[in-house]
Amino acid sequence: MPEDEHQQHRHGPGTGGAAEVRAFFTPRAAGWDSRFPDDGPVYATAVAELGLRAGDAVLDAGCGTGRALPALRAAVGPRGTVLGVDLTPAMLEAAVREARDEAATLVLGDVTRLPLRDGCLDAVFAAGLISHLGEPGPGLRALARVVRPGGRLALFHPVGRAALAARHGRRLTPDDLRAEPNLRPLLAGTGWRLESYTDEDTRFLALSTRQD
Repeated sequence: MPEDEHQQHRHGPGTGGAAEVRAFFTPRAAGWDSRFPDDGPVYATAVAELGLRAGDAVLDAGCGTGRALPALRAAVGPRGTVLGVDLTPAMLEAAVREARDEAATLVLGDVTRLPLRDGCLDAVFAAGLISHLGEPGPGLRALARVVRPGGRLALFHPVGRAALAARHGRRLTPDDLRAEPNLRPLLAGTGWRLESYTDEDTRFLALSTRQD
């Protein structure tokens, strides 16, 4: 689920927002990558910090057009597993046009209702996802369910909070979900421990570890 100026479009279990999200992103999918053509290197850097190993199983939660998928595949190698899940068919179709389905298995679905067994993944990469979860707590808990203890979660965005706010002419507020004082307890209450937090103009990256 890509995120940019559209943070106000949120969805989650029981919110009825999936249809709204699809309606919003469907007409924009074909041109999404051309709007953000320079994001590739920062995606690759974030994937590298996730600490994946050859043979790992990783999920790109809300993969959008799949910009992270080639880097995830390179990190886990040919024997690893890469899943890309997104709510919007047109986004996945765009990923296929870019041949990113060669790097991953693409699945149309809700990342908060994954048909995966408990603890089957080593890591989750999530670009922009948290701002689109209508219920962030249950959503993060659902991701924790499918990650093994000690596995990792990367909450990422190619633009930092302040830069994103300035781009859209708004101010950061204390209730910003991605602010560290808010994010740390949210993660702690949903099975994650925040290990590192980066919020600079060129990227946002919060790395967490799955707790027992």
